Amino acid sequence: MPREIAGRYQRNLFGSVIPFWEKHSLDAVHGGQFTCLTRDGRLFDDRKYVWMNGRGVWTFSRLYNTVEKRETWLANATQILNFLLRHARDPQGRCYFSLTREGRPAGVQRKPYAAFFLFLALAEYYKTGAGNESHRKLAIEIFGRIHEWIADPTLLGRAAPSFRQLADIMVMASMALELLEIDPSETCREILRECIRQAREHWLPARRTLLENLPVDGRAYSESPDTRLLCPGSAIEVAWFLIHSNDAVGGGPENEKFFLDVIEGSIETGWDPEHGGLFYFMDAEGYPPLQLEADMKLWWPHTEAIYGAALAYSKTRDAKWLAHLERLDRYTFATFADEEFGEWFGYCDRRGRPTHQSKGSPYKGMFHVPRCLLYSIERLTSLRS
Repeated sequence: MPREIAGRYQRNLFGSVIPFWEKHSLDAVHGGQFTCLTRDGRLFDDRKYVWMNGRGVWTFSRLYNTVEKRETWLANATQILNFLLRHARDPQGRCYFSLTREGRPAGVQRKPYAAFFLFLALAEYYKTGAGNESHRKLAIEIFGRIHEWIADPTLLGRAAPSFRQLADIMVMASMALELLEIDPSETCREILRECIRQAREHWLPARRTLLENLPVDGRAYSESPDTRLLCPGSAIEVAWFLIHSNDAVGGGPENEKFFLDVIEGSIETGWDPEHGGLFYFMDAEGYPPLQLEADMKLWWPHTEAIYGAALAYSKTRDAKWLAHLERLDRYTFATFADEEFGEWFGYCDRRGRPTHQSKGSPYKGMFHVPRCLLYSIERLTSLRS
């Protein structure tokens, strides 16, 4: 069964998902990648979102590095990255959120995430062999800047937060894992150990998941809707990243067991017993979440859960993880995959009906689906019967 699932993921990835983006998203005139595409691939917003373009470079580079030395994949990664290097950063070294078709600044966010995906783009592209020392050095520079911005958000013009975000732990772990491959250092391993330690502080035993925001001022988490916030997909993504991190630093079985418990608890806590699928947001104490989209079903939490279950099964060979994977697989492909036009829908209501006919947006691009499928294929095909 795992190999059958992997085979279907391979067909979906290379027969549907990647061809959709190759056909519709690339700008042959100005460079870069469009992500705001209708169901059948027509463009409805010609702005180019920096973090989505960084994700596109990472995906094409990762395919080239791990699947096949296909020159078109490398060429696509190269042209998107060159567009970003020409236009993505402001004079202070911060990244714009969005650019015009030609590359002029179109939008700014006071967050580190656009820079984070430029870092990932540079690090993975460097490993293709087409990257050079300037790419590696810029990746290291951006890594340092993001580390500073997360430690002190006021450097980006934001107020000092009263809580620590789980997303920032994921960002630091992801970057340190990537940097280990192009600039191995004990500093990266120390960061990974610190990410593991910090994430464990977000643990909510009653729900067997991680709080999205942990108070840093001594208050109880239950006093604020911000710190009661649960995002099952986010907790799962952090957990599998930290299993990878634990492997990288030789952290031992206790940490692995903990993060496997986070994955399982997040799936069970987040699962909708009436309509199936994972809720987007939840309140840890059962109050109404402030987010109006809380009970929607989005593509990316399900991709994280699929890979989390595949990773857990590959680690443990426990049949319960195969059962989790099969349930997630059935729901996800029945709900999000588009057999007619390719790729996946991103946004569905609680009952699993698409609320948007788009395949891409400022927040959905060529990343979560291909990463999930690619990583899951690698895990499931590596199993020995």
